[in-house]
Amino acid sequence: MCDHCGYTDEAADLRAGPWGGQAIREQDFQAALRDQLPQTEMEETRTAHCNSCGATVDFNDATHGRECPFCASPLVVDTGANRHIKPRALLPFALDEEAARQAMSNWLGRLWFAPSGLKKYARRGRKMDGVYVPYWTFDALTRSAYSGQRGTVYAQSKTVIRDGQPQTHTVTKVRWRSVAGQVHRAFDDVLVLGARSLPRAYTEALAPWDLSRLVPYAPEYIAGLRAEAYTIDLDEAFHQARGQMDRVIERDVRFDIGGDRQRITRIDTQVSDVTFKHVLLPVWIAAYKFRGRSYRFVVNGQTGQVKGDRPWSAGKIALAIAAGLILAAIVGYAISQQQNGGMLPSGY
Repeated sequence: MCDHCGYTDEAADLRAGPWGGQAIREQDFQAALRDQLPQTEMEETRTAHCNSCGATVDFNDATHGRECPFCASPLVVDTGANRHIKPRALLPFALDEEAARQAMSNWLGRLWFAPSGLKKYARRGRKMDGVYVPYWTFDALTRSAYSGQRGTVYAQSKTVIRDGQPQTHTVTKVRWRSVAGQVHRAFDDVLVLGARSLPRAYTEALAPWDLSRLVPYAPEYIAGLRAEAYTIDLDEAFHQARGQMDRVIERDVRFDIGGDRQRITRIDTQVSDVTFKHVLLPVWIAAYKFRGRSYRFVVNGQTGQVKGDRPWSAGKIALAIAAGLILAAIVGYAISQQQNGGMLPSGY
């Protein structure tokens, strides 16, 4: 549906996927690094940049002069054309705006020390922005040669003389043996955030994502919503993906070494057959200015998982502290009366 004129049209083949139509093909990583991807894999869009949080979002007539969906700051800067790798796939929104707002309201309701005014403000039907956030996924084959030591724990009895009497106690020791070997791993869809507008703690809290439900990208999915352009390039994203892979490889090596304990002295990893996809994942975002502060809440558009700025009410915290001190004083007085053998006054 067009937001401006209301024209609607039925989108065709939006459900096409690996089991019923067009498959989601991986893209060659090395060719992308050499800037040798086919022109059909590239696109140009107009974007607007937020100077407050660094978000780069799609730019259209409705965007100019609006607030940034990520931080509620004025969004007025037109950065012009942005040439980038076209999205290969996306996860459609499974939650509508009303469901996302309800999920956020429930999350706020569980925060005991959140300002009541903010809760009412956020629940008052404030608009949430549906934004497709950019991610990279990487596939790779790895072969890792390692060396280290396998530790076997055993108990040894030891007798000592104390005060003229023999005393026997058990000492735990580790017997180490040198080991070496190889582990192999086929990585599939290692996920890396492609933008810096949302803190990593937020995006990690929204996980997991069911990437088995990715569908081939079609512009119809973006109609009426927003799409953020990636600001973390492919090379930097793969460096982050390697960090994730290395942690998994280390776990594999420890499992392969076996024993009760493991020491790793060397891991040499060869990576091959690297492919990637640029994908868009659905997030509902609400950013509010309340009493001079910005509060941001994000909702996983697939699962309803919520993460947001943790608001605190100074008044509620002060009341809780005062109540705690009063309770502690009452308990202390009662204990002192019992210890002194006295009677508690009426009412205690």
